[in-house]
Amino acid sequence: MRRRLLVLVASTVSLALVAFLVPLAFLARTLAADRATADALVRAQSLVPVVSVSTRSELGLAVQQANSGSGFPLTVFLGGDGVLGVPAAESDAVRLGLTGRSLTAEAPGGREIVVAVQGGSEGTAVIRTFVSDADLTQGVANAWIILGLLGLGLLVIGLLVADRLARSVVRPIGDLARVSHRLAAGDLSARAAAEGPAEVREVTGAVNHLAGRIQVLLKQEREAVADLSHQLRTPLTALRLEAEALPAGEQSSRVCAAVESMERMVTQVIKEARRSRRDAPGECEAVQVVSDRLDYWSMLARDQERAVERRLAAPPLPVGLTEEALTTCVDALLENVFAHTPEGTGLSVRLRPRPGGGAVLTVADEGPGFSGHDHAERGVSGGASTGLGLDIVRRAAERSGGFLHLATGTPSGARVTVEFGPPIL
Repeated sequence: MRRRLLVLVASTVSLALVAFLVPLAFLARTLAADRATADALVRAQSLVPVVSVSTRSELGLAVQQANSGSGFPLTVFLGGDGVLGVPAAESDAVRLGLTGRSLTAEAPGGREIVVAVQGGSEGTAVIRTFVSDADLTQGVANAWIILGLLGLGLLVIGLLVADRLARSVVRPIGDLARVSHRLAAGDLSARAAAEGPAEVREVTGAVNHLAGRIQVLLKQEREAVADLSHQLRTPLTALRLEAEALPAGEQSSRVCAAVESMERMVTQVIKEARRSRRDAPGECEAVQVVSDRLDYWSMLARDQERAVERRLAAPPLPVGLTEEALTTCVDALLENVFAHTPEGTGLSVRLRPRPGGGAVLTVADEGPGFSGHDHAERGVSGGASTGLGLDIVRRAAERSGGFLHLATGTPSGARVTVEFGPPIL
């Protein structure tokens, strides 16, 4: 926008200067030619009284004296075919002057001025002078240079004024764009200063009002989620007490572990709901978390006669997620396998370092695989589920600086690859 304003002002000022300076340049040339012609005419007319009353010898001395100084050359053509002064050819203008007419005519290299004098002793005489092109254009070059510098100065001044005007318009727009990017990145406290033209200030006020409204709505939504999650603690507490009342044994341990997992997830939901988007996503050791979750799901895998292959990298392998968030991701991926594949279907879990930091988690099974639609889209499910599991994993991966990839339509089953970014230092 700033460049366009400068181009517009430069074009407008240039057109105005051309319309103003070009006529002035031609006028300066015309005035210089008229001035030189008038000076030459005055010089020639100064000899008219001498030609009218003087003899040939006296006239010769007067013409010689007039040509001795600087100025335009003078030549006198007498009616008796005599020529006095600076030698010059008898041109058409001179012959016309011998008939009694005074005139100014263009000639090669300049302008010829002829003054006819009647009543002399030898009949009609002609005083002829010549103005060269150099005399006709004397001072014109300097005038054109001055006009050019004046035009250039006016153009520069116009561009400087336009640049300051453009800055006063563009700077608030740039600040508003930077505030919009900060809002998009999650910094809901970003506000733009009300500067610039009235229209820009109006837009700034609207953006600031929108940011404040988003901040209020998001806070209300987070508190509602946190309150709802907190309300789940009451039935979970009752469920945990019932589980602890069961006879000691493997079944009691499994129920208690499931209840603890649910309590941990509810706690994580409350923390996530009240966590600011500008807070760091956290940090944990991925190998230990994935290994613990595999141990937890291995009991159910044995009951369903599922072969579980694990290939985990050597610790430590830090990632940019909290332990609760990574636990939720691993549970969501393994739960999908158990929920959407027949009993007896094997699965494999691989955890390896990610180039540049972080980790890559791959969960694959030997089931029917995914259908054609995007299961990572929120709310999309191919079975009787909420369709939120893979979306939770995707958002957690993106929050850490990674991404989620689904291998769909493969004959060997489903394969989910999740890349987690490194911790933020």
